[in-house]
Amino acid sequence: MSLSQVKLINLPKILDERGNLSFLEQNNHIPFSIRRAYWIYDVPGGEARGGHSYKKNQELIIALSGSFDLIIKDKNDSTLTYTLNRSYYGLYIPSGIWRHMENFSTNSLAFVLASTDYDENDYERDYNQFLLGDN
Repeated sequence: MSLSQVKLINLPKILDERGNLSFLEQNNHIPFSIRRAYWIYDVPGGEARGGHSYKKNQELIIALSGSFDLIIKDKNDSTLTYTLNRSYYGLYIPSGIWRHMENFSTNSLAFVLASTDYDENDYERDYNQFLLGDN
């Protein structure tokens, strides 16, 4: 996979003086069916999350609250950094892309939608093996 397949997806926004609303629909706003959702919160200062790639799983990552940086790499060791800090857009990451998250602000909340059920065998956690692998 190449970094050109990673994309920032703007989600619909309904503006209202009582408070705004955003939503997403599988296979419409995001290019996969949702099989799993999870969230990352209470990350201590200076800590990072992620540090892996997936062989099959695709994800959409949204900063529901606060901010954090998402660092992504491909097998050519090319790197892009995205700062997520709005709840009306998310970063789509296809399979075969290395990622980690860092610089979490206080009370940040990362919401992740995944295309597969949890499967430990789908993870590649060794960066050198990632660079050499076929995923």
